[in-house]
Amino acid sequence: MSKKKFLDQIESPRLNELSDLAEKCSYINPELYTKYEVKRGLRDINGRGVMAGLTEIGEVHSYIIDENETIPVPGRLRYRGIDINDLVNGFVSDNRYGFEETTYLLMFGKLPNRNELIEFQQMLGTFRELPGSFVRDIIMKAPSKNMMNVLARSVLSMYSYDEKADDNSVQNVVRQSLRMIAYFPLIAVYGYQAYDHYYNKNSLIIHSPKPELSTAENILHMLRPDSKYTELEATLLDLALVLHAEHGGGNNSTFTTHVVTSSGTDTYSAIAAALGSLKGFRHGGANIKVVQMFDDIKENIKDWKDEDEIFAYLEKILTKQAFDKSGLVYGIGHAVYSVSDPRAVIFKEYVEKLAKDKGLEDEFLLYSKVEEVAPQVIAHLRKMYKGVSANVDFYSGFVYRMLGIPEELYTPLFAISRIVGWSAHRIEEIVNNGKIIRPAYKSISKKQEYEELDNR
Repeated sequence: MSKKKFLDQIESPRLNELSDLAEKCSYINPELYTKYEVKRGLRDINGRGVMAGLTEIGEVHSYIIDENETIPVPGRLRYRGIDINDLVNGFVSDNRYGFEETTYLLMFGKLPNRNELIEFQQMLGTFRELPGSFVRDIIMKAPSKNMMNVLARSVLSMYSYDEKADDNSVQNVVRQSLRMIAYFPLIAVYGYQAYDHYYNKNSLIIHSPKPELSTAENILHMLRPDSKYTELEATLLDLALVLHAEHGGGNNSTFTTHVVTSSGTDTYSAIAAALGSLKGFRHGGANIKVVQMFDDIKENIKDWKDEDEIFAYLEKILTKQAFDKSGLVYGIGHAVYSVSDPRAVIFKEYVEKLAKDKGLEDEFLLYSKVEEVAPQVIAHLRKMYKGVSANVDFYSGFVYRMLGIPEELYTPLFAISRIVGWSAHRIEEIVNNGKIIRPAYKSISKKQEYEELDNR
């Protein structure tokens, strides 16, 4: 018998036994969270986050207090105090791409004037060049099926290429942050090209970035074999990057950035931790689930315009009879927003334009119908403490598919954008020199005596 076969025979039963033990000793009675007034997920029963810090970077607003009563209102999002609607209207009305301007605002606290913006765009353009041999040694020699892991591994590898990797002065962290903001599109796209070549056996095509192009334009240029794209396509991708760049200090990956930064660790370790958080399907990976859910809906609903048929199928999804049996309608609902997610509201208008341009109006209408019907189904089947509405992930995956972007890059696109917010929050944590973040956990284990090995 081979060593591998022997190990397989003894390993599987033992692992099952150990897994059962680990599960049994890890279970906590949910009633104890109520008894000890523990806010699970650091949120109260109404979904409001437990106050854990202060920030000047992003504000997420979804309710008002009137005579001690919480009243949900249409969601608002502000970057450095500027309403996201005003920011988007500003660069769209000027027929400009907005991600670089948004990056400057979030990182440095003010909108750049024309000369500052041009200079900043040029700076990012010159930074879009990975260290020598990095693509060959770090990306190509160890291709991965998951681009978030490629990003995390590459970020940690950057430590070895940085002579001042452990220098946490603001000036050095700004330098590191701007370089990573410039590097992320290259790492994600090149990581995908390596995966597509080695795993899917397709031709390996690597385009160098062009310094004169915007971040969104460069992504499409590097990703597509012919480097061609329309202005509308680049505009939609740029808008997606702007809307995902920041979302307050309490979202999981940004809070991770604060927590890890508070320990005094280096920039690359902090950002790698944030990437690990964003990878999860409850956070950055949600847009992939939305697209997969709609593939399932399109296969099982005959009349895409029939609200009753849509309602009935969404009921099956919510009762774990359909799709992935999770009981979730992905893209509907948010930890903070209840009446509306301002990012989804802004995005929807432009998504409709792209859908018409691509001849996918019927599919867009199906998305709109599900957006309308899903809250009704959820209200019908679930006890609700607050309303639900479509979040930005509801439409972002649809946009990426229309742009021909592979699913493997959906969450990395989120990271390409959110690295800006993470960087700003890391600097904020360093500047304010707070204590290491350490919330309390109450032990509920029963005391037991140590038993000698021979007596067990």
